[in-house]
Amino acid sequence: MSARSLLMVALALILGGSAAVGVNSFMQGAPGPRGSAVPVVVAVVDLPRGGSITPEAVKIKEFPRELVPAGALSKLEDAVNRGIFVSLTKGEPVLESKLAPKGAGRGLAALIPRGMRAYSVKVPDVAQGVAGFILPGNRVDVLLSMGDIGGSNETGGGSTTTLLQNVEILAVDQKMDAPADNKVDTKDLRSVTLLVNPQQANLLDLGQNKGMLHLALRNLEDNKAAQTKPATLTDLRFRPEKPWDERAKGVLESLGKALAQWPPEPPPPLKAPVPPPPTVEIRTIRGVREGAVLIQTP
Repeated sequence: MSARSLLMVALALILGGSAAVGVNSFMQGAPGPRGSAVPVVVAVVDLPRGGSITPEAVKIKEFPRELVPAGALSKLEDAVNRGIFVSLTKGEPVLESKLAPKGAGRGLAALIPRGMRAYSVKVPDVAQGVAGFILPGNRVDVLLSMGDIGGSNETGGGSTTTLLQNVEILAVDQKMDAPADNKVDTKDLRSVTLLVNPQQANLLDLGQNKGMLHLALRNLEDNKAAQTKPATLTDLRFRPEKPWDERAKGVLESLGKALAQWPPEPPPPLKAPVPPPPTVEIRTIRGVREGAVLIQTP
């Protein structure tokens, strides 16, 4: 065998061995399809808000590791017998943030965070102002309308004030989840349950017994407190113009200022124009030419 042939064989062996080593390293470093999948608990059926997860309602499904949402549960025992904060749809991963703490039970009590209270407003027409579009999970402002107390005339006979702001609705009647058409029939509307702290519950109870409560629907992204002031019957009666006595008072004040300055001061006298200074004409003769020069005298 010639030296050239031996060189070609050696070069082929070297290139082949390098390729085999590279392929082997790549296969060992790249994750396989089974190694990249992780178990995730998913819902088998639609689960309403306020319900409890049963063993038949969930199952384990393999998800690619990079597609697993944060907070997803990986064991069935971590999800079973826990209340549901947010409704789940079929095939959706079960997240820790959507479930009530273990041992919290089921129903409305499981939706109440520690330190908060559920208070039901039972006024029949509490939601008439928004035509039944108030749904569980919405946020509202609570308005309180009251008549005149103690014979005071400051309000003109009645007033409305914003009692609470940005309050979450836990349930409408006995429904803790929004209906499919996202609307509640006002004929069947009897109560709205709000999530409040203990002091807010006191205010609602007092307001419901002494006045009338109404709800104003908020945008879910509007979390800022509104700067409001009580509206009174006096504001309605004299809006948009001021009362007659206030307008007459302003006219009289303007007239009084004008009379205080009467008679008006006379204008300053006009100054007489200053006459020009006298001049003297001097005639000049230069040869056969005559001229004249004007000179002003002091």
